[in-house]
Amino acid sequence: MKIFVVGATGRIGRLLVEQLRQAGHEVFAGSRQASAGDDHAVAFDLHDQPQTLAKALRGMAAVYFVAGSRGRDLLQTDLNGAVNVMKAAELAGVKRFIQLSSAYDLQPERWSEGYLKGLTDYNIAKYFADDWLIHRTDLDYTILQPGVLTEAPATGLVSLDEETLGENPLADVATLLADLVDAPQTSRKVIMMKSGKTPIATALAAI
Repeated sequence: MKIFVVGATGRIGRLLVEQLRQAGHEVFAGSRQASAGDDHAVAFDLHDQPQTLAKALRGMAAVYFVAGSRGRDLLQTDLNGAVNVMKAAELAGVKRFIQLSSAYDLQPERWSEGYLKGLTDYNIAKYFADDWLIHRTDLDYTILQPGVLTEAPATGLVSLDEETLGENPLADVATLLADLVDAPQTSRKVIMMKSGKTPIATALAAI
């Protein structure tokens, strides 16, 4: 299927684009500066209006939002940028929308736990972006909430237990994200992940 990845040059985005293409999808890689040498690279600026962004999304079967400013542009990228892409997807007639988020971002009462103490502004931005996606759109969404992202080697094993925080190799997050587009049972669900003992495909199938 035709898939658009917003934030395709980021740490997760690069891995996600690669995995989706390996699975046979036609993937358009959106970022502020389109990558040279990629025929499907698309210049895509989250500061643009939804009407402008929608032009790049027409004809897509699914949109991934995995962009992030890493704290440098939280309001315009992580919050309003995400909302702009949601609006653009609806204008373009795209229904499937998969969003990368953060552990417990929809549960403010848990923002004081562990490493989350230092991410309050980020979690506020993700909270309002996710809340908009759930309550202010008609998109067929899935929100993925990983814990700490690490450079550790992929394990292919996860836990979708929501009780405690955990860590996730970047590649495992990309794998789970890539699998979501073919997992209709994850529609309109928020999924929290961390490293565990269950193969990714098995964990998704159990949802």
